[in-house]
Amino acid sequence: MKKTILPFLGVSLFLLACQQPKHIDLLDVGIPLAMAEYRKEQVTDVVYGLSFDIPEDKTQPIPSKLKLDLEIHDLSQPLYLDFNADASLLKQLTINGKQQEIHHEKEHLLISDGLQKGSNTIEILFDAGEQSLNRNEDYLYTLLVPERASTLFPCFDQPNIKAKYVLDVTAPKDWKVLCGATLENRTEQAGKVHYQFAKSDPMSTYLFSMVAGKFESSTENPGIFDMTFLFRESDTAKVRPSLPIVYDLHQRSIDFLQGYTEYEFPFQKLDFAAIPGFQYGGMEHVGAIQYRESSLFLDASATERQHLGRAKLIAHETAHMWFGDLVTMDWFNDVWMKEVFANFMADKIINPTFPDVNHQLQFMTAHYRGAYAEDRTRGTNPIRQQLDNLKNAGSLYGGIIYNKAPIMMRQLEAAIGETGFREGIREYISRFAYGNATWKDLVEILDNQTPDDLKKWSEVWVNQSGRPIFNEEVTYENGKIKQLAISQRAEDGSDKLWPQSFEITLVYPDSVLVFPVTIADSTVILPQAAGKPRPEAILYNSNAFGYGVFPIATSDFPIIKDLGDEVARGHAYLNTYENILSGNISPKEGLDFFAKGIQNVQNELIHGMLCGQINGLFWSYLTAEERNKEQPSLEKMLWEELMNRQHAPNIKKNLFGLWKGLAYSDVAKAKLFSIWNKAVTIPDLKLNEDDFTDMAMTLALFGQKDAQKIMDRARAQLSNPDKVRRFDFLRPTLSADESERDAFFVSLSDASNREKESWVLTACGYIHHPLRQESAIKHVPLALELLEEIQKTGDIFFPKGWLSNTVGQYQSLEAYSMVERYLAENPDLNESLQGKLLQATDNLYRFVEMGK
Repeated sequence: MKKTILPFLGVSLFLLACQQPKHIDLLDVGIPLAMAEYRKEQVTDVVYGLSFDIPEDKTQPIPSKLKLDLEIHDLSQPLYLDFNADASLLKQLTINGKQQEIHHEKEHLLISDGLQKGSNTIEILFDAGEQSLNRNEDYLYTLLVPERASTLFPCFDQPNIKAKYVLDVTAPKDWKVLCGATLENRTEQAGKVHYQFAKSDPMSTYLFSMVAGKFESSTENPGIFDMTFLFRESDTAKVRPSLPIVYDLHQRSIDFLQGYTEYEFPFQKLDFAAIPGFQYGGMEHVGAIQYRESSLFLDASATERQHLGRAKLIAHETAHMWFGDLVTMDWFNDVWMKEVFANFMADKIINPTFPDVNHQLQFMTAHYRGAYAEDRTRGTNPIRQQLDNLKNAGSLYGGIIYNKAPIMMRQLEAAIGETGFREGIREYISRFAYGNATWKDLVEILDNQTPDDLKKWSEVWVNQSGRPIFNEEVTYENGKIKQLAISQRAEDGSDKLWPQSFEITLVYPDSVLVFPVTIADSTVILPQAAGKPRPEAILYNSNAFGYGVFPIATSDFPIIKDLGDEVARGHAYLNTYENILSGNISPKEGLDFFAKGIQNVQNELIHGMLCGQINGLFWSYLTAEERNKEQPSLEKMLWEELMNRQHAPNIKKNLFGLWKGLAYSDVAKAKLFSIWNKAVTIPDLKLNEDDFTDMAMTLALFGQKDAQKIMDRARAQLSNPDKVRRFDFLRPTLSADESERDAFFVSLSDASNREKESWVLTACGYIHHPLRQESAIKHVPLALELLEEIQKTGDIFFPKGWLSNTVGQYQSLEAYSMVERYLAENPDLNESLQGKLLQATDNLYRFVEMGK
């Protein structure tokens, strides 16, 4: 009997198992790619009806409702709604009018019963999740990129399920509310105010935005429609001159993008909010952009670089309305596409707004340093990365996406031609409007605009990491060039080759000769250089168009400082820094060269870059003994430049920022105190309230006597409550009491103490400053231990910022050993997160390898 029954029973069980939903295969923490692909086919026509009732007390929960309308095409699997918050927040579930049991597992609400093919309505009563709600005493704002919408409300939190939203918000009566759709009705009821908004345009979940709180409001029509601006800045010296400029820059950006893409502004409106201490420079929410407040409001003390930065930021976020919001990546492995286009278009947009700026130079200073800072490291990554689960999407962001990708795109435009490139982009926007696209989709369109093999070109530029190292091969005969050849090799030792174009310049006492170069293989010979007289110097990549580390020698330094071509000069300084880090030039030689440069360079972009390079070499590549030896002469030179040389105000601001950061000697601290105390005025230097607050904090960091009295006075001078809260948050990190600093850093183990991420990064910078590392190094293991949790709870740039402002500031062999031990003990650390650690500690690794 048993021999006949058991096989039959086994077959029956097998057949039964095959008929059951295979949701276990799809269900996992986060949003696995397999689940996302299934849901993309399963549901369409999604509309989220959301209601939030915000109490005045931020400790109270926010009662919420979701009415989800959608079409379901496949019932072979459950409906998976993402809800990455505690299951206790879910109060009631109703499916097509019938209440159902709530089943929450692995960050998902699983729905099987009560569904039907075709139209469905799902209603959920819940308390809003708060991880990404950014609640403050009197305001809040959502920030949901890349997959944080599911921490707020149940949804399909993937970019290729676009939906419309119908939002209504009840808030305290003196609050204002802004979202991505137009306001239909505002009524007061029972001491609160009820806002009802129209149905939004289609958007991905990460682009949903809600800002609510006590804000000032301004509405203007700069040309296309009314734009409303919410802000909390109270300094009229910043607000009054900034408001008209902010509106104008948005309108200029819209005008350019409509012309370039031949596609009208794609959404109902364009409003924006300025948020104190906002995590990013800006975030491109549909119809309701959020900005960091300090980036938008500038006063008379602002430099040209700050004005340029504001214009580029606004252009970047506005460009996202087309590139990212209208046409969205299908999966977050192509998140770089929206960022590269936003940056690439922003560079084009700001050109006519700043006619006196050398925009080739601006492109170089804006992108190359950030790209090299990651691409030179052992933690570098390709522009396009692999992603199996959206829970890891935040780790894809970084300097490669924001800075190397625009460099790549400029090379691509040059290879195709501006006209063909623009036509391809217009087709791309038109074909995928309100939908999703991949890099492959764009390559296929652009491939029709050129005879070149873009797929092969893309393989190394987009799908591979790293950069080339270029070498020169020059022979002379009878005082003339016999042959000039340039070769490239991959820095990482692989066989990769980067097809690209750039220029080289032969420098003579009274003239220059410029030759174009296109290199596609390992070596290219320049026949046009043969027979030319031997030059004083050869400058490679003199138009700052190519990408990589190019040859340069210390014998070129006297020639570089007198170059009339700003781009060639700027790139030579940039390339020198890369050669220092590559070991071809010593840090001391580079420091001396850059110090001479800041005394005679008058271009603010180059000057600002030089100041950054000096600061980087001083704190990261000199030992403590070398710093103490170099500081007096460097500080004295900078003081002379500040007090006794005539420089433009922008140059003075650069010099002052560099000097202040090095003013830790007793002599320098006394000078800094006299400036903060307004006993000494530096000619042509414009300072504002924020500058004086920063000086007080620097004095406390450097251990100035009576530092606490200085801090007391600095706090008393603040009137804006947001700035007072920031000051109070940072103050323990500037205490002379080591135990107080220790307690503060340990307190960051609690995620609730890390909510203001920009404040936390500043605090970590103070605690782990090079002058304090002897006392702070004991916290490096904790900083590393918290890394994975910080990725889970923090926003996209926070993990890298956390690492850069903690362990990334160190130079010691002890810190190096701590990092190595952490990596050895965590072999399964997420690859992208490991990359962030290796990027942030690149200076530490290089310093140790230099044998210092």
